[in-house]
Amino acid sequence: MLRLFCLSVCAVCLCGSFSATFAAEKPNVVLIVIDDLGQRDLGCYGSTFYKTPNVDKLAKEGLRFTDFYAACPVCSPTRASIMTGRYPQRMNVTDWIPGRKDNTDQRLKRPAIRNELPLEEVTIAEALKKRGYITALMGKWHLGGKGFLPEDQGFDVNIAGDQTGTARSYFAPFENKLGKMPGLEKAEAGEYLTDRLALEAEKFIEKNKDKPFFLSLTHYAVHTPLRAKQAILDKYKVAPKAGSQSNPVYAAMVESMDEAVGRVLKKLDDLKLSDNTLVIFTSDNGGLATTEGGPTGATFNAPLREGKGFLYEGGVRVACIMKWPARIKAGTTTDELACSIDLFDTILEATVDPKNNPEVAGEKRDGWSLVPIFRGEKMKTRTLYWHYPHYANQGSRPGGAIRHKEYKLIEYYEDGRRELFDVKKDISESRNLINELPAIAAVLTEELHKWRKEVGAKMPTTNPNYRPNPQNKGGVITMHARTCLVKGVQLRFEPLPHKNTLGFWTNKDDYATFDFTVEKGGSFTVEVLQGCGKGSGGAEVEIAVGDEKLTFTVKDTGGFQNFEAREVGTLKIEKAGRHSLTVKAKTKPGAAVMDLRQIVLKPVK
Repeated sequence: MLRLFCLSVCAVCLCGSFSATFAAEKPNVVLIVIDDLGQRDLGCYGSTFYKTPNVDKLAKEGLRFTDFYAACPVCSPTRASIMTGRYPQRMNVTDWIPGRKDNTDQRLKRPAIRNELPLEEVTIAEALKKRGYITALMGKWHLGGKGFLPEDQGFDVNIAGDQTGTARSYFAPFENKLGKMPGLEKAEAGEYLTDRLALEAEKFIEKNKDKPFFLSLTHYAVHTPLRAKQAILDKYKVAPKAGSQSNPVYAAMVESMDEAVGRVLKKLDDLKLSDNTLVIFTSDNGGLATTEGGPTGATFNAPLREGKGFLYEGGVRVACIMKWPARIKAGTTTDELACSIDLFDTILEATVDPKNNPEVAGEKRDGWSLVPIFRGEKMKTRTLYWHYPHYANQGSRPGGAIRHKEYKLIEYYEDGRRELFDVKKDISESRNLINELPAIAAVLTEELHKWRKEVGAKMPTTNPNYRPNPQNKGGVITMHARTCLVKGVQLRFEPLPHKNTLGFWTNKDDYATFDFTVEKGGSFTVEVLQGCGKGSGGAEVEIAVGDEKLTFTVKDTGGFQNFEAREVGTLKIEKAGRHSLTVKAKTKPGAAVMDLRQIVLKPVK
């Protein structure tokens, strides 16, 4: 009995000691956000081309999420969600700041957005300062300029953070014609930005090793312009090939990023701070896979579909790794659904005594604490939402999305078209289930609409200046596949550099429409740029503008991306103004109708 009594007393003392220790030795937090890093750009997520030993080691020593999402397929909104734990639509920050201006080729006009993170929002830095933390942001901010900088939003230290979304320069001096990067005015000639940010992070950790700190290390890498150190670039003797991870400059940038992460982790180890530090590693959106990153794209996200700017998995599913030896079991992987909106509450719960966890004043947060996952607990079923009412530089169109359990629905705002995917079975989003599971699609659509209303999401409006595919000075009208609207289930525009075509035409009843503008009417020769795989030729295809129609037979060109320009007939279009051209298959003898890159209307002289 005496022995049991002593054990009970010890247990009570240990519990009290743990609570007191937790309060006295608050864990440090290092949040590392990489810009435009694709989930599949890391060895621990499947890459065999990029070299990321330090991030891979982080995953082995911590918790790796397989189904973690950015709140937006572009940067500023996701960064706002990380800072506040709220969907960016609540703050009306729905595009990169200041966003892409409207063009005459857009059917819709974008809603106006805020060009800064509102000061009335409570940031994670402000919340941690109230808990006695010293706070620092090093790297990209992109949430507002003067009056809305990191130091105005709860950060004691700001190195390199301002209103810009790209590095003023990756090599010293860190400036351009618009100004210098704050805190980096002095730099050795040729110094590399990623290395310098790692150095500043090391200095901050060393200086504040005896007090709780929050370090938000938000690298500009691996965002364009692609610039790498020559010594690392020389290691990649590879010819870039579209449709694969093979860009040597990007690979060198990834390697430098990984080295920078390793330096921060080593500093924590050297100062014996690792056990009491929560490290979070993630990205603001998916990897840049379109020609904005060069003729081969910056990276390739397969098996995830598309990349930055798109609501498909390649644009929003990102890496997330957390390490905290005191609380997280090493080598853990989870498929729990999680999002950048969750980082605020996760950090908040991790940094306060669980017996004394005061609420943070401010607006309602949307995220969930992920700390229960640290303990091996299952989370409740949840739903994630996206709203991107903009035309992205990468070629995507305004739309929204919702994921619940295994299902993900995407809705496009131009015409209300919807796509439904089982992203557990079909991570590549290659099979649209919209006609097979109409009840599920209906429920998800209703939930998406309700959520948009609840968060005050701004919708795009009709563009009064819409003037699609106009005639050039010679009267020629060129309609690229990226300008069409697809109708049906499987047909889609494939934007990646090795495709850049209207393809996946496996369902005969799918079709496409092109809007175009005629200044001077008449008769036009129709030229199609088409490709077709071996054995799939022979489909009969109809092209129509109003009552004018022509039919042609698809030619087997030996490959779907082996394009050949063919004149297939003439159409008479007398009336000036806007017209629509439809392309429909009448037969499909092979695996697919064809790939179609563009249609050209040439005036008959």
